[in-house]
Amino acid sequence: MKSHLPLLIEILTEELPALPLLKELPHIVEKWQTIAKKHNITSSPTLYYTPRRLVLYEESFAAKSPDSLIESYGPPLSIAYIDGDKIKGLSKAGESFYKKNNLPLDYELETKIKDNKEVLYYAITQSGVATSSLLESMVVEWLDSLHFGKSMFWGDVEQGFIRPVRNILILLGEQSICVNAFDRHFGKVAQTFVHRDVSFEPLAIASIEQYFDTLEKNFVILSQDKRKELILSQIAELESAHKIQVEIDIDLLNEIVAITEYPQAAYGSFDSSFLALPSEVIITSMKENQRYFATYKDSVLHNGFVLVSNSTAKDLSPIVQGNQKVLKARLADAMFFYENDLKKGFTPELLEQIVFVENLGSLLDKSKRESALANALLESFAPALDSIDMPKDEARQILTQATKYAKADLLTEMVYEFTELQGVMGYYYAKNFCFHPLVALAIKEQYLPTGEDSALPSHILSAILALSIKLDNIFALFSIDKIPSGSKDPFALRRAANGVIKIINHYDLDFDLLYDMPRLYQAGGYKPSDMQRIEQFFVERLEGMLKINPSIIRSVLNARINGKRVLNLKSIIRNAKALNAFFEKSDKQALVSLFKRVANILSDEIKPTHIDESLLKLPEEIALFQALKSLKSQALAADVDSQIRALFSLKEPLEAFFNSVLVNDENNAIKTNRQMLVFSVHSEFLRIGDMREITL
Repeated sequence: MKSHLPLLIEILTEELPALPLLKELPHIVEKWQTIAKKHNITSSPTLYYTPRRLVLYEESFAAKSPDSLIESYGPPLSIAYIDGDKIKGLSKAGESFYKKNNLPLDYELETKIKDNKEVLYYAITQSGVATSSLLESMVVEWLDSLHFGKSMFWGDVEQGFIRPVRNILILLGEQSICVNAFDRHFGKVAQTFVHRDVSFEPLAIASIEQYFDTLEKNFVILSQDKRKELILSQIAELESAHKIQVEIDIDLLNEIVAITEYPQAAYGSFDSSFLALPSEVIITSMKENQRYFATYKDSVLHNGFVLVSNSTAKDLSPIVQGNQKVLKARLADAMFFYENDLKKGFTPELLEQIVFVENLGSLLDKSKRESALANALLESFAPALDSIDMPKDEARQILTQATKYAKADLLTEMVYEFTELQGVMGYYYAKNFCFHPLVALAIKEQYLPTGEDSALPSHILSAILALSIKLDNIFALFSIDKIPSGSKDPFALRRAANGVIKIINHYDLDFDLLYDMPRLYQAGGYKPSDMQRIEQFFVERLEGMLKINPSIIRSVLNARINGKRVLNLKSIIRNAKALNAFFEKSDKQALVSLFKRVANILSDEIKPTHIDESLLKLPEEIALFQALKSLKSQALAADVDSQIRALFSLKEPLEAFFNSVLVNDENNAIKTNRQMLVFSVHSEFLRIGDMREITL
């Protein structure tokens, strides 16, 4: 018997929805490997998928699970034998161990030392079993472990799956493995199904080699990578033939790869009069509804598109014509909505009829709160206006109009049809109604950033509007105890907080959680709430976003200036990054140990007082004092990286001080003075962070 054999597992289903499949994709092989590991089997299969099948293929899979040593430790000899005397025979505890292992009472057991005691010991080597006898249960367990969101149930089948399962094929070498699953018995006849354009009937399979050959000859390109390469090469040919540039949306490409077994790309077009629509409307309609790629000529949206069919037909013109008709109808509807919206104009007063969240009023109420926050933020960030050379009164007028109309496009027919275009349509309508360009831009960018890799608002006034919207979401929902817990965050407040932090970091804005948030909360007129909960909510987001040693973040969060805690988001991010970068290039263990010592020798009862220079007698304490004095004189002008380098340059005078100077001198005045010197060093470090928090 061969030790290893090729293994093929094919789960054939009705068409799998692409997005749930792609979401679970990274875990599919991992879950199979976890199940194999339970049987002490190492498995590294290749995963293939098409819209109708999930396939695991492994060229060399163990034909037999490995032998395993089963060890059993019994009671200590003092308990296993009567009075601990082997001659007197086994005690009840000893007999119980024998029975547990199905051993005759006269069997001579070994002993081993465990927990410093000599105990009864029995070991047996259990032979591995043929994997052919394991594969049925392994495959069933694997299918149960896959989570695609919602499951379907069909007929009288009690076991659900993402789509009805039509066939399960398992070949180990040339042996077909039978499987009872989904109230059916699969595998009596090894078979598969090919492209539906070719046949709806099953084809018998005698070997794994024949399986791959059968699919290839019958228009099923099993490898998703090959399908992707084929689509891209076909698009390149269309670009050359039609003198166009195709926008390759990676998410759309992956989705198309997942919904085709034999992809064929083709070029279609629509009436150029539809180009009067905003480009986002056309692209969204093509991408979201039809799965088309947009095309460009000279960097301008072109009235053409690329579709990818799952057809084996040599002539794709009927398919192209059908898709052109569908797109024409959709764009005609969009044009109708667009023209109607332009005739009606903005009607923000009707937002009063739309409830934001129960107990938080209407969307009109929300807009008013956002306006109050935007004006308060404008006051805080007034220095940032210097970069745009705009009077504060003009900036206030722009923000007032932007907050008033930001949600107005939610009332339009276009956004009702294309909800993902909220903000974008408001931008186009605002431009059409001759609003200030910065008002239109702020409306467009009000929801940014929308994710981890999303763009940020491109103008400071857009940034202020975006901040006011995100802060209102957080403040309002916290005020009625709608706080995220565990994995539940129905109002996406974590994403809102992440957005606030990213905008503040990008625009280098001063925003202190301790001082600015309560003022803003009051400006918005929210119900009283525990501000520490909101503060902690933002702190938790910092730890997740910065992706550096969490103890460095905790250190920076415990910074103090003149004894007062500092929770300025800009400073926290800047200091944490700078401290982390410094440690990456330094002997961090030695540095942290030394400066922890500085903090640890100080008593909480020490009150800061003036350092009396006349009491500094020893060269080492004088040198430390001079180094500290020099550091303080440079600190205000230096950037944070220079400050950190200067702080850690105190290493040598500090080491010399600790090696030669007795802090707790018998003379109380000298003792206090030396404590103040160490305290001053510690205070300078606290401006950046508390070294006691750092673990490396």
